Amino acid sequence: MKSFMDRDFLLNNETAKTLYHEYAAKMPIVDYHCHINPAEIAEDRQFDNIAQVWLGGDHYKWRLMRACGVEERYVTGDAPDIEKFKAFARILPRAIGNPVYHWAHLELKRYFNCDLPLNENTAEGIWNMCNAQLRTKELSVRGIIRKSNVTTIVTTDDPVDDLAHHKKISNDPSFETAVYPCWRPDKLLNIERDEFLSYLPKLAESAGEKKLNSMAAIRDALKKRMDFFQEAGCRSSDHGIGEIIYAPAGEAELDNILKKRLSGSCLTNEEANAFRWAVLLFLGEEYYKRNWVMEIHFGVVRNNNTRAFRALGPDTGFDAIKNGNCMPGLGSLLDALECKGCLPKTMVFSLNPNDNAAIVSMIGCFSEEGIPGKMQHGTAWWFNDNIPGMVAQITNLANMSVLGNFTGMLTDSRSFLSYTRHEYFRRILCNLIGEWVENGEYPADMDALGTLVQDISYNNAMRYFGFN
Repeated sequence: MKSFMDRDFLLNNETAKTLYHEYAAKMPIVDYHCHINPAEIAEDRQFDNIAQVWLGGDHYKWRLMRACGVEERYVTGDAPDIEKFKAFARILPRAIGNPVYHWAHLELKRYFNCDLPLNENTAEGIWNMCNAQLRTKELSVRGIIRKSNVTTIVTTDDPVDDLAHHKKISNDPSFETAVYPCWRPDKLLNIERDEFLSYLPKLAESAGEKKLNSMAAIRDALKKRMDFFQEAGCRSSDHGIGEIIYAPAGEAELDNILKKRLSGSCLTNEEANAFRWAVLLFLGEEYYKRNWVMEIHFGVVRNNNTRAFRALGPDTGFDAIKNGNCMPGLGSLLDALECKGCLPKTMVFSLNPNDNAAIVSMIGCFSEEGIPGKMQHGTAWWFNDNIPGMVAQITNLANMSVLGNFTGMLTDSRSFLSYTRHEYFRRILCNLIGEWVENGEYPADMDALGTLVQDISYNNAMRYFGFN
């Protein structure tokens, strides 16, 4: 029996051990999509305790606690931090097979040199041990990033953001990690939602305009804001889309849809989809001109629990996997941009693992000469970044495309301790490749294999986004 999460954790063959320890482990981290707060990097926040850095904003952990019947005051409520931490420690032993169990213990090992399993009996000792270390500069926000060997971070930012914290970070020569914004225009695309009416004036103000009452005005404002983001180092966009619907419409029709919405009237689904389609097409063309990567995340049913949404707001752990065929809409979008000669580098994620093969087959229709891996199937995401989910995504990509072009792992996290997810991914990757080698499916050429693993772990993403 192997020891719990030992040096060769998840590495079940000799090739895997060599690939991980001699090649993958030494590579830096590029976290090209996350939700951490750039203000905390700019200010080099020092956390008061492990609950703040571990449980604050982490809906993965919140869902586990709720599933075990923990009262909400110990999850997102006003309970003392130590009581929240102890509540999490009590339920964690039940989460066998869940990646959070592994991530939590990897974080304890890598940041706090703690090899103890976290449970009700060890909680108070681990609380004291971690908190003592969190008081040191080594585990300030910037200290954690340095300790994790992170060279590049890409946050997620609204078009109206002033990016002041990004500017402060970039102008600080004492911090080595590059921190770039990522353009996320979801609030504009969701024209049917209540927040659209209050959002449009903010977009106008940020672009130096009085009002945005036509499609032409919206396009001009978006161009100005994209120019502003580009000056701050932006190289990517991100879209959280429930579903992509092909819905072309003329300019006059689009202006009438916008006018109707600005009057306070509700739109039909067809009208909302027509607006969304027009804005997506325009944005895709602009991304191409700027050489930005277009990231698309779909397959999510959001805010399913109305009572919880009203009490806690979005992104608090009440989203789920959406069934449905998103491929026709995705194909239509990619094809429309390709026909205009304006298809940007594109990375597609679906929360539904049943979409893996369909995504790989679809994006394979839009390769481009001279750009290896232009179209990317994003890494296993959210409910899928567990062992079988990662293995399935990597295997689909390898079977139907070129694994060596893959841009690898991201955290998609709000936690500064989540960089250990890159280690988790790299161990799974090396183990799977090792299995293929030891089954005689690929030669045991360690130089070629080592280069492959290092490219997937780090180099490919650096090249793809132009961070080099």
